[in-house]
Amino acid sequence: MSEELNQVLRARREKLESLRSRGMEPFAYSFDRSHGNGAARELFEEAESENRLPEDGHGPEVRVAGRIVSWRGHGKSAFAHMEDGGERIQLYFKKNVLGEESFDLALEMLDLGDWIGVSGPTFRTRTGEVTVRVDAWTLLSKSLRPLPFGKVEVDAETGERVVHSGFADTEGRYRQRYADLAVNPEVRDVFRTRARIVTELRRFLDDHGFLEVETPALQPLYGGAAARPFVTRHNALDREMYLRIADELYLKRLIVGGFEAVYEIAKDFRNEGIDRFHNPEFTMLEFYRAYWDYHDVMAFIERMLAHVVDAVVGSRELTFQGTGLSFEAPFARVHFMDALGEAMGADPGSLSDDELRERARALRVPDVDRAGRGKLLDKLFGELVEPDLVQPTFVLDHPLELSPLAKPHRERPGVVERFELYVNGAELANAFSELNDPLDQRARFEDQSALRAGGDDEAHRVDDDYIRALEYGLPPTGGLGMGIDRLVMLLTDQASIRDVILFPVLRSEE
Repeated sequence: MSEELNQVLRARREKLESLRSRGMEPFAYSFDRSHGNGAARELFEEAESENRLPEDGHGPEVRVAGRIVSWRGHGKSAFAHMEDGGERIQLYFKKNVLGEESFDLALEMLDLGDWIGVSGPTFRTRTGEVTVRVDAWTLLSKSLRPLPFGKVEVDAETGERVVHSGFADTEGRYRQRYADLAVNPEVRDVFRTRARIVTELRRFLDDHGFLEVETPALQPLYGGAAARPFVTRHNALDREMYLRIADELYLKRLIVGGFEAVYEIAKDFRNEGIDRFHNPEFTMLEFYRAYWDYHDVMAFIERMLAHVVDAVVGSRELTFQGTGLSFEAPFARVHFMDALGEAMGADPGSLSDDELRERARALRVPDVDRAGRGKLLDKLFGELVEPDLVQPTFVLDHPLELSPLAKPHRERPGVVERFELYVNGAELANAFSELNDPLDQRARFEDQSALRAGGDDEAHRVDDDYIRALEYGLPPTGGLGMGIDRLVMLLTDQASIRDVILFPVLRSEE
């Protein structure tokens, strides 16, 4: 901590003690606010437009509250800006209105970052800004640490306000998200948009007959994806348990139980590395519908994404990191093995595991020594094909070894009825015609167990209870999982997943 910051912290603590010695409580219990800042401004503008202002120009009286984000004194008066989380409004402090004691106390004790409540009439200054004349003020919460407010510059030619953030360290913004949100309104806008995206997804699914459900986050056996779990222990039951890596197996149990269409928007947890597309804790949408196959799911997600993009962006065309993207249906479609074969210059189905492994090593693909055939094909596809899948593209019909929960393709041997949706070179969604043959499912799980015994710690385990559920009968079902965080990245033009997660996982603070 710098000596300058130490001095500021000490000075604010001294102000806190001074306030209390004067009998003022610096941390209030409540404030009876009459309007938000935006509503107060609109109230004045409405009265002004209807010529209802008296001769002195003062409009309706309001009681507003918020955080002080700017302050400038002018002898016997002072101006400040106050923000309530959504809107700013200007405040005017005047000694002959407040009285000497209250005015001097405001100048002496208030700092940037303090939360205050004020009351008084609204008016418009000579510079044209709607302002509250402060007739009374009260301290709601004393800020004991200065926020990293940026510097604001105004372009002399265009009049554009340019804000230089007080956060130079990106990781510091993620670590202190509360301060990041406080000083960067555009960051708050990202998370408001995120909430709207989730709302529109729910609206679309609800309107199409899906039921929102909740399944366990703490599970006795994880499954539904190829991933390492987080492991914990339940003391009372004296058993090892896992944070879910996917919702899939529980949601399909509900289809067995008689629900026709279900979905869940939930946190999943995978014990994996961190990069701009991966955070160990992330949000997934998964839905399943009886009597559908993966063709039905493809058509549905095209309509669903068009709805969400229309509602949030206002158009089905958007720009992500300088690249134009179109969510106008139909999306492009390519077959996994065909696209991989074209990129490799050879039929991947005709190559042995060792030949695939050597190809991967030549491309410096990591972690291939103990990878099974399906994972080798997936790693090669990720290296050679995925970066070129820029526009929304369905990749169809994956190798059977890679997809233990999907039905065999009804026409193409050796592959399954599965698609992944890619946008801008990254996977956004994954879907199957769901495997509903319990005997085939057990055999697939046992194959996965053999891979696990060979060193693949992301392979599935045998889930006997899930197989028992299938034995009761799972109707033909189409299902999908989609990454909410990655969708938010696309629709808010954010380059890193950590920019769309309020509190991302970070390394320990030094």
